Amino acid sequence: MLKFHKYHGAGNDFILIDNRDKKFKIKDVKNINLLCHRRFGVGADGIILLEKPTLWRGKQKGYDFKMVFINNDGSMGSMCGNGGRCIVHFANNVLKIVKNSKKIKFIAVDGEHEAEVLKNGLIKLKMQNVNSVETRNKMPFVCQGTTPHNILFVKDLVNFPVVEMGRKIRYSDPNGVNTNFVEIKNGIFNVRTYERGVEDETLACGTGAVSVAIASHSLGLLERNICHIKMPGGDLTVKFEKSKNGTYKNIYLTGPAVCVFEGKI
Repeated sequence: MLKFHKYHGAGNDFILIDNRDKKFKIKDVKNINLLCHRRFGVGADGIILLEKPTLWRGKQKGYDFKMVFINNDGSMGSMCGNGGRCIVHFANNVLKIVKNSKKIKFIAVDGEHEAEVLKNGLIKLKMQNVNSVETRNKMPFVCQGTTPHNILFVKDLVNFPVVEMGRKIRYSDPNGVNTNFVEIKNGIFNVRTYERGVEDETLACGTGAVSVAIASHSLGLLERNICHIKMPGGDLTVKFEKSKNGTYKNIYLTGPAVCVFEGKI
């Protein structure tokens, strides 16, 4: 019997599991596929395990927990911004293992993260620096932590063939890449994302939102250091600073983290 909590961050949904006892086996791909299946299991874009914090680069820095993200195809995921906010809510509101809700610190596959639970219930999550905006597949390319993203600016986003084009771009890249399709209207960045590992469109993507904001600023399409992003599942906000050497730092992703239900399977 497995106890779980179902979460979503702007429609990007996850199965959250307290795995501090290490009973859940991350190599059990068949079981992961079943849990994430939307007809035969719980249904989710991925599984997130909360585990006891480990050393980072040989040092213990007072982490509240460790985040392990697994794609719904059973592959180990890179950092997930929406999932990061969900696990912060899980640790703070459900497990109540966080010492200070304004200074939450955890470790993930791409390194250290800081977070804060805001008064309005939203979660503010610090993301990794972005050193540069490159070109890959003839499109702007941003690697957010360990997560690669292409950005394609399009017209008529509502009717754009996101899955068809996203899959084509994903498999044309030797390492596989996520693709964000963007249409700017009245200062709002409307985004739809195809995610590798899910192999489909997701209702939101946190690292994708960050990548769109940084790429748009680098291209001169965003003048301020704040970007309001509207995705099919909800709204996200990205704030950042740009240093003199071109590095984007102090990147914060803010948005909802909702516990939908808890159960046993």
